[in-house]
Amino acid sequence: MPIYLQDEQIDAFLKYLCEERNFSFHTIRSYKVDLGQFLEYLSDRKKHRNLLLVKKEDIRDFLGYLFQYGYDRRSIARKLSTLKSFYKFLVRKKILTLNPARFIKTPKITKKLPGFLSEYQVQKILNIQGNDEKSLRDRAILEVLYATGIRVSELVGLNVTDVDFADETIRVQGKGNKERIIPLGSYAQKALKEYLAVRKDQNNSALFLNRRGQRISNRAVQTIVKRIISRLPEATKTNPHILRHSFATHLLDRGADLRVVQELLGHSSLHATEVYTHVTVEHLKKVYDKAHPRAEC
Repeated sequence: MPIYLQDEQIDAFLKYLCEERNFSFHTIRSYKVDLGQFLEYLSDRKKHRNLLLVKKEDIRDFLGYLFQYGYDRRSIARKLSTLKSFYKFLVRKKILTLNPARFIKTPKITKKLPGFLSEYQVQKILNIQGNDEKSLRDRAILEVLYATGIRVSELVGLNVTDVDFADETIRVQGKGNKERIIPLGSYAQKALKEYLAVRKDQNNSALFLNRRGQRISNRAVQTIVKRIISRLPEATKTNPHILRHSFATHLLDRGADLRVVQELLGHSSLHATEVYTHVTVEHLKKVYDKAHPRAEC
């Protein structure tokens, strides 16, 4: 995997992320881009490329440079996070004694509430007609995405053997190669059985195949979901992630525990899951107004 930048410290860090942390290629590439940009900044503005000479003020100047050139707060926060992780790695390896990025505050980011579909909208998009292989595959893809809340990358990585119809579960390989078992609802099971029954290639290990009989790609799934959700004139977004958002939102709205949803989504921290609680407030208000004896005068 071409991950190196011809800098001894950065190359060691990227290798660590790849071999010891099992980060995905896309994540490692993001780290590489951020560190490469910081190297260019040092060369252009500080007239050196020695990462071991960097001080806290240099990193602050870099962040100011990014603000000046129109980078949004989220991108800047990510680049700062990259530098903090990189220098933390150097301290752990005893290459440095202090992390120059450690005490730099992350720019405040306004939380963007994730878009989601209503239960009625989900029902409409899942009503895919046709009994041919392609129609049944597309229906199964959407049913599984909504039933499990898995990411597109996790969906395309599924094998037939990952589905346990007897146990009504699905085994998913998540970020950092972390495995989790997710319950599979009856509608998703039915859709999968119907698709697998008509699939021409019964020997392929991949669960979802494209028209050439190969494992389906992320882009292909994105295209399928966009085409189907675009039929809803009121849909705010058409990417597959909206089904993950809808999955989490609907579970919480119906009283699911936040930590259970965290486990199902494969979030490493509860903080990442809390963004989905926004819609439950209105639900709680309705329950309160209906149930509390002194809610209304």
